[in-house]
Amino acid sequence: MTTYNGYELNYTVEDLKKMTSEEMTDVILLSEESPAYKALAEGDKKALKHLVAAAKILNNVSLQQDNPHNLAQKQALEEAAANNEHAALALKMFNSLNGVSGLNGIDAEPINIFKELTTPKGKNFYPADLSEEEFHNILLNMFKNGEINAIRRILSARTMVVREGNKLKAIDYTEYFKDEFSEIANELEVAAHYCTNSLFKEFLSWQAQALLQNNEDMDMLADKHWAMMQATPLEFTISRENYDDEMTPTVLENPELARLIKEHNIEVIAKDMLGARVGIVNLEGTKLLLEFKDTMPKLCKMMPFADKYEQSIHADSDVKQTMVDVDLVCLSGDYAQCRGGMTIAQNLPNNDKLSIKTGGGRRNVYHRQVRQSKDEERTQKMLKAFLHPDFHKYYDPEADHIFVIGHENGHSLGPSSEYQNSSGVCKSIIEENKADTVSISFMPEYVKQGIITEERLKQIYTTWVFRLLLRAKPVFPTETYKIVDLIEFNTLLKHRAIWFDENNLLHLDFDKISPAMYELLTKVVDIQLSKSPQKARQYIEENTEWDKLHEHIAATHKLLGLKKYRNIVSYF
Repeated sequence: MTTYNGYELNYTVEDLKKMTSEEMTDVILLSEESPAYKALAEGDKKALKHLVAAAKILNNVSLQQDNPHNLAQKQALEEAAANNEHAALALKMFNSLNGVSGLNGIDAEPINIFKELTTPKGKNFYPADLSEEEFHNILLNMFKNGEINAIRRILSARTMVVREGNKLKAIDYTEYFKDEFSEIANELEVAAHYCTNSLFKEFLSWQAQALLQNNEDMDMLADKHWAMMQATPLEFTISRENYDDEMTPTVLENPELARLIKEHNIEVIAKDMLGARVGIVNLEGTKLLLEFKDTMPKLCKMMPFADKYEQSIHADSDVKQTMVDVDLVCLSGDYAQCRGGMTIAQNLPNNDKLSIKTGGGRRNVYHRQVRQSKDEERTQKMLKAFLHPDFHKYYDPEADHIFVIGHENGHSLGPSSEYQNSSGVCKSIIEENKADTVSISFMPEYVKQGIITEERLKQIYTTWVFRLLLRAKPVFPTETYKIVDLIEFNTLLKHRAIWFDENNLLHLDFDKISPAMYELLTKVVDIQLSKSPQKARQYIEENTEWDKLHEHIAATHKLLGLKKYRNIVSYF
């Protein structure tokens, strides 16, 4: 039996052929033949290629963050793939997951490409053999020894944690990934030299410096410059989101640790998984986004308990938020971990970042190629299987884009990171639930503002509800978005905003949908304000029941054939 660094492949050639063909959808990014690329100035074309080079280097950083075996196993597969079909298919699967293992959004257990090789709870942010119990005990002992600053670094977003005797030691990303960050910074500086836009040029220089210095202020300055760019031809992002680290937030669910953390005023933030996005800004798509931006000052006043916290959006001031629709050229790192889905839009920086805490703005970026990668044949089968014919006319994938705009804007509304990060392992679920419910709750306001029509509103509701029909019971707490979908689906059922007839076909009561979601939004904001991990967990447990109807929906999905995986086709 062939092994790769001592590990056997977990799937046969036949298994992998099915996984990488019948069960995989291509997401095709822009090529040099695209009109968008050809329309760029020559300097921007040169800059773009250096940005792609930077993104590819950053992918190796993400692979190291994700699993200690990723780099070695990828190299072994690459070396064998030219002459070995089994290895070539396994490599395609590896590139889809962007790692040795990951969930696919359907099966309860993760896909493990190699036998006996899984990904630990703390990814590679923490030692692979560190259990949650040992982690907590080490921190308690460090508290007893007065090592408060060391604990503060361990529980921060930008450190890799290693063993040091019977203690733990945190190493800043700029030190741990010094070689890679230096190479990326060099590519960004060269790109800055060639690019034609002065704001973009300035941002790249700040971002390069941030990679070279162990100084959160440099990240802050890079983020602030990035968030100010509205009319640039190119897009480059180093994403820093912290949904993958399941270890750090557990400290808030340990009563003794939670007390000590509060006593010493330590902010607990899960580790940032890094990714890079490179693209060309689409001006036509961006125009629509800016129309929705103008409504945000009004929406902030409509948030539940709006008088009990300060929001980053204010009714009486300009919205510090840029928004762009982007044609994608390259996705790497966190963006390329296609584990049950892909990010179709993103609102950054998150509230835990220093740039937001010091008054900086945000930037929303929408991914055209991801949202446009559809399986039309399967969609038609799903409509016939799930939705009553009276509602077929309201299903429109482009209407889902409107929902996503509302969702991303929703992240900018509501309580700050002080409240968002207090829900322990549930924090991401609660925050994504908030963004969803903001979007649907306030959709009627867009009708009042003349941005969308009543007919479009019905299309948005129908298309959004259709995405809540889950293919499998989600895994807690890993499958954040699917847990949120289940909560919202169950809430709509309870309010009779949706129901299923005797033929198990879905009906909608359009008038009840937004009120039901505003009630849910009120609960979610209340949870964030409570700063209670226990209250968050109880809310999730009470709203994620799974019964015969859910099983029927999941079984029907399987009969229709499931596309479990994504393959990013990149030409640069």
